[in-house]
Amino acid sequence: MKMANADTTKMEAIGKVLNDDKRPLKERFRALFTLKNIGGEEAIDWIKKSFEDPSALLKHELAYCLGQMQDSRAIPVLIDVLKDINQEPMVRHEAGEALGAIGDDEVIPILEEYSKDPVIEVAETCQLALKRINWLKESKNHPENLSENPYSSVDPAPPCKIRDVEKLKEILLNENASLFERYRAMFSLRNLRTAESVLALGEGLRAGSALFRHEVAFVLGQLQEEISVPFLQASLEDPEENEMVRHECAEALGAIAHPTCEKILNKYVEDSKRVVRESCIIALDMCEYENSPEFQYADTLTKVSTH
Repeated sequence: MKMANADTTKMEAIGKVLNDDKRPLKERFRALFTLKNIGGEEAIDWIKKSFEDPSALLKHELAYCLGQMQDSRAIPVLIDVLKDINQEPMVRHEAGEALGAIGDDEVIPILEEYSKDPVIEVAETCQLALKRINWLKESKNHPENLSENPYSSVDPAPPCKIRDVEKLKEILLNENASLFERYRAMFSLRNLRTAESVLALGEGLRAGSALFRHEVAFVLGQLQEEISVPFLQASLEDPEENEMVRHECAEALGAIAHPTCEKILNKYVEDSKRVVRESCIIALDMCEYENSPEFQYADTLTKVSTH
């Protein structure tokens, strides 16, 4: 859905904010999410330009937004990113996930090819994306399988029908179950949104797959429940943890935005890993937004000057 009053001049102004590496990263993020909300070919073109940026965090977020827009015109951009072995694993992974989010059959061959990628996070992501596309095809004839998503995100797997927290937790933590089934349990636990289900998700941050742990952190960020803070803090503070997971834990803490979260994040704005440092900066901006009277996070449209 296009936002009103986003003419070409304003689009250009927002696009220039996104692509200006002299601007603070938090401003560029807000510009990116403004473009995502506006949508359309012009927005995709501006987002595409930033894939040459040195920030893996920004490029990861570019791919995420292109997937959430669900516009098939973004497919060639995402395929190029997935194929580019010079891009960081977390960026290529997000491109694969975005192709699954768009869900067009035309991406099946490329996803099949990269489901055998030597980078495990990329391979697992493409395997999940293929299963999501197949599930969508099967569900066209069974609309009862399509459940409501209270978070308006395009998820890499649909929630399953089970509502029992213990059963869902059992699937979530079962290292022998397929990643797709475990993701389905994860999103069911998220949608239940009880203290019990949030704590079950927290246990998932100790699972074997880094890709899986990073998705658990993302989901905890969507839930914004204070009881998940100790789990997220433990993963962020672990220097041995995959940086993709630590980054997602930082952003989840930013979404929760409790004063405790700010204290934790401030400790890691100087982390040795660039993607963790930058995630903490973005997360602190999220904290500020969540604790302010601001109406909208993606607010660049109201701030840009077109003169």
